[in-house]
Amino acid sequence: MVQIIPQPVIGVQQMSDYILEMKSIHKSFGSNEVLHGVDFRLKRSEIHALLGENGTGKSTLMNILGGVFPAGSGEILLDGVRTTIASPADAQQKGIAFIHQELTLINDLAVYENLFLGNELKKGGFLDVAQMCQRSRAVLERMRVDLDPRTLVSELDASYKQIVEIARALLRNARILIMDEPTTALTEVEIRHVFAIMASLKEQGVSIVFISHKLKEVVEICDSYTVMRDGHNVIAGPVDDRVDETLLAKHMVGKELSDDELYCPRQTGATVLEAVGLTREGEFRDISFRVGKGEIVGFTGLLGDGRSELFMTIFGCNKHYSGEIYLNGERRTMHTTTRACGCGIGYVPRNRKENGIIRDMSVLQNTSISIINSLKRLLFIDPQKEQELTAQFVNDLNIKVNCVDDSITSLSGGNQQKVVLSKWLAANPQLIVLDNPTQGVDVGAKLEIYHIIMKLAQQGMSVIVLSSEAQEVLKLCDRIYVMYHGEIRKEFQRAEADAEKIMVVATGGVVA
Repeated sequence: MVQIIPQPVIGVQQMSDYILEMKSIHKSFGSNEVLHGVDFRLKRSEIHALLGENGTGKSTLMNILGGVFPAGSGEILLDGVRTTIASPADAQQKGIAFIHQELTLINDLAVYENLFLGNELKKGGFLDVAQMCQRSRAVLERMRVDLDPRTLVSELDASYKQIVEIARALLRNARILIMDEPTTALTEVEIRHVFAIMASLKEQGVSIVFISHKLKEVVEICDSYTVMRDGHNVIAGPVDDRVDETLLAKHMVGKELSDDELYCPRQTGATVLEAVGLTREGEFRDISFRVGKGEIVGFTGLLGDGRSELFMTIFGCNKHYSGEIYLNGERRTMHTTTRACGCGIGYVPRNRKENGIIRDMSVLQNTSISIINSLKRLLFIDPQKEQELTAQFVNDLNIKVNCVDDSITSLSGGNQQKVVLSKWLAANPQLIVLDNPTQGVDVGAKLEIYHIIMKLAQQGMSVIVLSSEAQEVLKLCDRIYVMYHGEIRKEFQRAEADAEKIMVVATGGVVA
């Protein structure tokens, strides 16, 4: 069994109640001061939520703790003793592990190979596979996980991959785990699995910093919380009966947030998109549905239900399918994305960092790229037209950016998502597909995106929302299709749908 590094014996009088204290941390990048004297304290054996909108300084604070870069000023205490953290390797030696939102596992390697990558055990000049497997089993057993260390990571679902990341940290004797948005890509069932692991580790003395925009999860799993806003501390305290999602959201954005008036009834028009018997082997089968003009239609279910594959096929990403696709009553064959765009379909993909933004381009270029040909004057792009187009969307979608020539990566996640949306809106589609449109964005930006979606529908655009969050489709949609194992199992009208019914159908059950 892998043991936690014993805490240094400092003496009863000196031993702090906190395993970690960060005091008056300042950090600037050039003239931009990101952290303004931030304090953060983490108790032993607790799960502590670190909250704030995107761009508020949470990641900077945790990167300082993880040794990615130094603080400008302030001090860090571990077990009550002042320390410096010079590098990620130094942080690791001090028992601090950072598990990032984008997992760093290698799919083509086995679990044990990922756990020992860079720290392989050898015997007589050869890799000691037996010993690495034995130690891997020990750390997985400590987490109460039944998993063969020789299993390829590519065969694991998302929750097990997250668990392997945690196991790698524990194998290196981590006492403090920083978990950045660990449940973003997980289904409800997988989230339960990860939460069980977190609770087990807390019992064993591990302290966890939990960074998440899902406030319901914070209230459920965390013992305490700290809220940051604009690089300052706002409030910190225990998660008790007085703390709920509304209170946390209010502290994060500095005002009351309400989506009570979000949904607006509308008169919808004729069918814009209709699918009849769509099938693609191994992904989805016999899919039939329709979407009217100005209608918001949701598709939900568990991860792997086939909804993304279905709409990637409709968008022309997959050539081989059977069934029929109709646009405005006319049958169309969607074999290329160019054809789908030409038919007036836009698609905002699930993972904006991999498929939505072009990281090496500016905000301006990311906004205009979908209609670059229409911005040309002779052989060159008309810079004035490009600037005017971008300025329009910055204003209309309330994109927070200092300069449109700044890199897209300089924006917060919510503002990046708005840029991706503006790229497709610039093409003036009649129908837009939004795949997990608020994944990884904070509560304020999420509500802004919801209002944008509702406004588009009011203007007559047809909107399809693909989401794993039942509450998201319940807030926005006129109708909801629930998928299970590649099939549509139930269509709900807005008035009859609720989260419990959706979950029953999404897990293979039946409701009246």
